[in-house]
Amino acid sequence: MLSLINPEDTMYQLAERVKLSRLAENFSRKSLSERSGVSEASIKRFETTGEIALLALLKLTYALGSMQEFDKVFAPKDVISIKDITKKQRARGRR
Repeated sequence: MLSLINPEDTMYQLAERVKLSRLAENFSRKSLSERSGVSEASIKRFETTGEIALLALLKLTYALGSMQEFDKVFAPKDVISIKDITKKQRARGRR
């Protein structure tokens, strides 16, 4: 599937969404750091550059109550066979 969204844009968008979630919960970087176990410096770096280790991102996500969002990442997709693709659709007849 072709996508116009590249990894760098996604990285910045994700960092912005985490920051907005933090602010919506009225957490400072320090309080989020204490709740998540991620250093305040790592949170600041993530919010400004988008760069973060996966484990740290998961910890932030957990602390912000959004772990269910990761269920969608790499979720199994329905497998479509060549037979399914080439199967002719039955034309609807007149009544």
